[in-house]
Amino acid sequence: MSSRVRVAIALVAASFALAGAAEAGSRRTGASGSRQYCDRAPELAAADQDRLLRFAAVVRDELARVGEGVALISRSGLDLSRFGIRYSHAAIAWRDGSGRWAARQLYYACAEGRPRLYDQGIAGFVLGSDDPRQGQLSIVVLPPAAAEALRRTVLDKPLALRLLAARYSANAFAFGLRYQNCNQWVAELLATAWGDLGRDGAVRARAQEWLRSAGYAPRPVAVSIAQYLASVFVPLLHVDDHPEDARSALAFRISLPQAIEQFARQRYPASRRIALCHDATRVVVLRGWSDAAEGCQPRPGDRVIDLAAEVD
Repeated sequence: MSSRVRVAIALVAASFALAGAAEAGSRRTGASGSRQYCDRAPELAAADQDRLLRFAAVVRDELARVGEGVALISRSGLDLSRFGIRYSHAAIAWRDGSGRWAARQLYYACAEGRPRLYDQGIAGFVLGSDDPRQGQLSIVVLPPAAAEALRRTVLDKPLALRLLAARYSANAFAFGLRYQNCNQWVAELLATAWGDLGRDGAVRARAQEWLRSAGYAPRPVAVSIAQYLASVFVPLLHVDDHPEDARSALAFRISLPQAIEQFARQRYPASRRIALCHDATRVVVLRGWSDAAEGCQPRPGDRVIDLAAEVD
């Protein structure tokens, strides 16, 4: 297999991860026959599923300590380290009246060929990670006033749906209206909540204008010419919404969880962050704005949980 073909395949894999929960609606409900580029992974082996469910239990334990009842939550998907990306998919975690946590997110409905909003339990959110042997998850806990504004907005279903674009692109331009990816919907939801932008008219346009003025600045993601050309063959990737100078430079500004977290921290410095990772044998929980070392290696002061032991 040539290096160019490998790069093209890597871009296809990256598109899946940036698509976020594209497979959630079909794989979790047992649907079959989804279109090419949508379904990714086979059914998990029992040991792998058990490992991820134990990891999800740790995540739920951390969320149970969030008094505001809402948080930003992000997870890893495929290995995107070649792009310098650790987390690929963001959502809003919220707690219902019974105390159960769920993740509200955008996903691509393959059978319908359009983006949708989807509420998913925390276990399902964790199971969406591509590699059951290792994974990363991040929780950002906002100060009370910011959290309450976000909670009101995310639970306002008509407004949340007004922020949903009609067309999906995994690498959507962060300040374009033609397409949207899963993370861009989260960013625009934050803008609507924190900018008090109203419900009517061109909600997405106002949200993006507010994000620009408030300093939201996703870093450019550099791609190779082979990766750029591969977008012709990948239905969930588009480049026609990106500015001409970005296309010429092969550097695209795409909403990703890291930029959203940095923006939340910049806007509300009192925000707190919890980073969790797991490998085949343990979970490491870090408190602060740094991530675990490569290989999910714990540092002094980190909480370490043995996955072979019973999770409370």
